[in-house]
Amino acid sequence: MTIDILQFAIILVIMTGLVVVVGKWMAHLFTSPAHSFLERGTYRVLGIDPSEKMSWKRYGMVLVLSNAAMMLLGYVLLRVQQYLPGDALERASQTPDLAFNTAASFITNTNWQAYSGESSLSNFSQMAVITFLMCMSAATGVAAAGGFIRGMSRQNASDIGNYWVDFTRVLYRLLLPLSFFMALVYVWQGVPQTLHADAVVSTLQGIQQQIILGPVASFETIKHIGTNGGGFFGMNAAHPFENPTPLTNTLHILSMLLIPSALTYTFGSMIMRRRQGWAFFGAFVVMFVGFLALIYSAEHSGNPMLTPLGVDQTQTALQGGGNMEGKELRFGVAQSSMFAAVTTAATTGSVDSMHDSYTPLGGLVPLSQMMLNDVFGGDGVGLINLIAYAILTVFLVGMMIGRTPEFLGKKIEAREIKYVMLAILAHPFSILGFTALATLMPSTLQSLNNLGPHGFSEVLYAYTSGTANNGSAFAGLNANTPFFNTTIGLAMLIGRYFTLLPMLAVAGSLAAKKAVAESAGTLPTSTPLFTGLLVFVVLIVGGLTFIPALALGPIVEQFLMLAGKTFQ
Repeated sequence: MTIDILQFAIILVIMTGLVVVVGKWMAHLFTSPAHSFLERGTYRVLGIDPSEKMSWKRYGMVLVLSNAAMMLLGYVLLRVQQYLPGDALERASQTPDLAFNTAASFITNTNWQAYSGESSLSNFSQMAVITFLMCMSAATGVAAAGGFIRGMSRQNASDIGNYWVDFTRVLYRLLLPLSFFMALVYVWQGVPQTLHADAVVSTLQGIQQQIILGPVASFETIKHIGTNGGGFFGMNAAHPFENPTPLTNTLHILSMLLIPSALTYTFGSMIMRRRQGWAFFGAFVVMFVGFLALIYSAEHSGNPMLTPLGVDQTQTALQGGGNMEGKELRFGVAQSSMFAAVTTAATTGSVDSMHDSYTPLGGLVPLSQMMLNDVFGGDGVGLINLIAYAILTVFLVGMMIGRTPEFLGKKIEAREIKYVMLAILAHPFSILGFTALATLMPSTLQSLNNLGPHGFSEVLYAYTSGTANNGSAFAGLNANTPFFNTTIGLAMLIGRYFTLLPMLAVAGSLAAKKAVAESAGTLPTSTPLFTGLLVFVVLIVGGLTFIPALALGPIVEQFLMLAGKTFQ
C-alpha cells in the first residue's frame, strides 16, 4: 500500500509542476496580440476577421453553429463509410441512430461509443471523423474557457474576445504541438502508427491470426490531452496497442489532467489574481484526493463475500491484494483505481479496466465524479463549471450576511444567478430525466445483462456519462439500440451546450459591469476558507441532487454485499 500511495503522490506532484508551465503558455496564448503566419493564413482562407470583437451571444452562436456543421460532416461520413475507398476490410456504414449518437458524442467531447472501433470504423473514418472531431471538440472547450476568463477579467466591456482567434490558437499553439510530441513518445513505447488496416501473422501454434492496425498513436494523443476518451479498439486503454506499458499508462493519466488543472493557473494569470487560481486548483485537488482514497480503499479491500470461499484478497500475488476482477494484471489495483478516478474526474472516459466489475463503492466514485462534473472536469468546461459553483457559493454566503454578493470585484445580481442556476440544473435534469424514462421503457430490460440495483446503476451510469460528456461505460448494457442511441445522444448535447452557453452569458454580463471596491463585508475568494466553502457547496448540492438515485444503485448494492447477499 505504501508503494501505491507513493505512486499517487508522484503523479500529483508532476501534475502540479506542469500546471505552472502549461498554465503560463495558455495565458500567453489567450492574451498575445500577435498572430502567427499560419494563423493569418487560416483567417484569410476561412474569411475570418480576427479583429472582430464578439459579444457573448455572437461568441456562443459561432461556437454552436461551427460545432453543428462539423457534427453534420461527421454524421454524413459515417453514413457513407461503406462507399468510401481505401478500406480493405470493407466495413459497413453506421445506421442513422448510431451515426447520430457517434457524431454527437465526438463533437461534444463525450466520445461515448456504442460500437467497437476496430470492427466498425475504417482507418479513414477513424482519422477524418473521430480524430478530427476529437481535436475540434477539445479546441472548442479550451477556447470557450479563454473567452469566459477574458469576460471575467474585464470591466465596462461589451465583448469577450473573438471565438475564431481563440479556437485557432488553441488548435495550432497547444493541441497539435502537444499531440505531435506525445505521438512520438507513444510510437517509441510500441503504439502502432500505420495506414495499414491489418496484419496477418502466424502464432506459435501455427494458426493464422488477423491483427487490426491503424493510426493508433496519433489517436491516443488527442484522446487523452483533449479529455476525449474514445477507443481505437473496443478494449480502449486496456488494449496493449493503446496502452502497452506502465509508462504509457502514467502518461495517459498526466495527459488527462494536464489542461484542466493548468487552466486554474491561466485563470489566475489572466485576471491578475494568482492566489485565486491556486484556490480553485486546491478545490480540484481536495475533491479528487477524497474520491481517489475512496475508490482505492474499496478496490484494495475487495469483496468480503469471497473470503468464506477461501480467497484471501489481501495477499493476491504480485498485486498487493484487492478486487482484480475486470483489471489488467500489468496495472493492478493501484494504477487501475487511479486511472478510473482520473478519467471520470477529468471527464475523459478512457478506461484501462472494467468499471462494471468494481466493488459497489468503487463504482460509486466514477458515478459521483461525473455527477458533480467539476472535479477537474473536461478541457475548458471543468473550470467553467467550478466557477459556476463559486458564484453560487458567494451568493449563498452573501444572503447569510445580508449583503449583495461579489465575485472578483463585481456584484453578483439576479441575472447572473439565473444563468448559473440554469447551467447547474441542466445537468441533473438530463441525467435523472433520461434515466427515469429509460427505466419505464420495457425494451430496457432486453439491453441489461444484470437486474436489480446493479442493472439500475448501468442505466444511470450511461446517462451520467453522456450528460457529463465523459463517455466511459459501466458495461453490461447494450446501448446500441435506437432508443439508447437517440436519448444518450440528446443527453450529450444538453450536457455540453445547456451548461456552457449560460456561463458564457455570465461572463458577458460581468464583463459589462464596473468593478466595486472591496469592503469589510466582502468575502475573500482566494483563501483556504473559501476553498473549503466551495468544496462543501459542491458536495452538498451534488449530494442533495443525486443521493436518492445513488441509493437505488451502488449504495444499496454495497449494503447487500456487506450482508453477504446477492440479487437474484
